Amino acid sequence: METAYLQSFLLVVESGSMSEAARRLDLTPAAVAQQIRTLERELGAPLLARAGRTVQPTEAGHQLVQRARNLLREVGDIKALLGSDAAGGELLVGTINTAIHSLLPDILARFVKTHPGVKVFLQSGTTATLYKAVQQGDLDAAVCLYPPYVLAKTFDWSLLREEPLVLLAPSRLARRDPHELLRTSPLIRYDRNLGGGKQADRYLRTAGIVPQERFELSSLLAIAMMVDRGLGVSLVPDIASPLLDGQRVAKIALPLPSEPRRFGVLWQRASPRLRLIQGLVDSARMVTEGKPRGANHK
Repeated sequence: METAYLQSFLLVVESGSMSEAARRLDLTPAAVAQQIRTLERELGAPLLARAGRTVQPTEAGHQLVQRARNLLREVGDIKALLGSDAAGGELLVGTINTAIHSLLPDILARFVKTHPGVKVFLQSGTTATLYKAVQQGDLDAAVCLYPPYVLAKTFDWSLLREEPLVLLAPSRLARRDPHELLRTSPLIRYDRNLGGGKQADRYLRTAGIVPQERFELSSLLAIAMMVDRGLGVSLVPDIASPLLDGQRVAKIALPLPSEPRRFGVLWQRASPRLRLIQGLVDSARMVTEGKPRGANHK
């Protein structure tokens, strides 16, 4: 059985159209139809049926869909194990939201240059949910924070950045004392369910500051926009994001040392996609090492 025919079948099911699947595969609709007929002969059952202008999987087709996806993933695992990952395969990567808005696009841009045939699927979540997904094999790797506990020996970790806390304030307040601003200005809190929010809360407690809380949210970009609009100040990790450069905000260093947020890549040492994961880690290191040190760096 040709795995390429299974891929064609899945594309037809996904798009609901022979012609759309053919377009994505750069084939003619007749060629795709021939592949489906070959599969049906080999399996001894009809797989697709017309439903108006679209095609839908039959009962046998529905049964094949998940099994075909699993089989194609297993084939990708075998290729990765045998060292043919540069030609193809897939990588399931989890990511925290701040990585999407900062380093991850540059990391992926470099990765696809060296692995042009690899499909990368992204899934966002918190560090806790991503850790569990990597542990259960639902993700191959995660771009996330170092968990607040000792990693199991089955995991590996590559540190990319350490991000200390900074105070975000409107640009006109750039020369003001940060602790004075935290005491007298409304505080836009970074979500305390997240690592950076817990980090900020610990700093406020250590400094003996009881802030005037106004908002609490999980998006650092949204926080920067609110600071830009004069809605308050915020205590956040110093992320490397070009999106913050468009806001009229100042990053003010804090007088007390702050625990840095450790940001990197997490994966299972025994992963069948270890070659691809190492390629992702190498790309990440090249991006972080190539970034000039400045306001956005530690």
